[in-house]
Amino acid sequence: QLQLVESGGGLVQPGGSLRLSCAASGLTLAYWPVGWFRQAPGQERKMVACMSRNDGGIYYANSVRGRMTIDRDNAKNTLYLEMSRLIPEDTAVYYCAALDDDRCLYESGHWGQGTQVTVSS
Repeated sequence: QLQLVESGGGLVQPGGSLRLSCAASGLTLAYWPVGWFRQAPGQERKMVACMSRNDGGIYYANSVRGRMTIDRDNAKNTLYLEMSRLIPEDTAVYYCAALDDDRCLYESGHWGQGTQVTVSS
């Protein structure tokens, strides 16, 4: 059964850090473009970070560049998002995805169920 399961979300104070994990089963993440997306209340879902399969390129949204890092452990078949210097605007449901598009521009692919991140004092 194909599954992507996110974990690691929670409540954190501004300036704090979190690491999100996305454990995959039924597919091998190394063979897919993979990414993290987020959706804040009342807003559309947006790409946060993308790891290309073809050229190994890594792409970040301008709003998170320098504060968030996408990484993958092929041995554990797990995708990570390291988040630091969090701000209230980072509050959202975070989703991991294994996508058909190598730059994560289109949402066709496989998605996790999401994990809530709340940045608040």
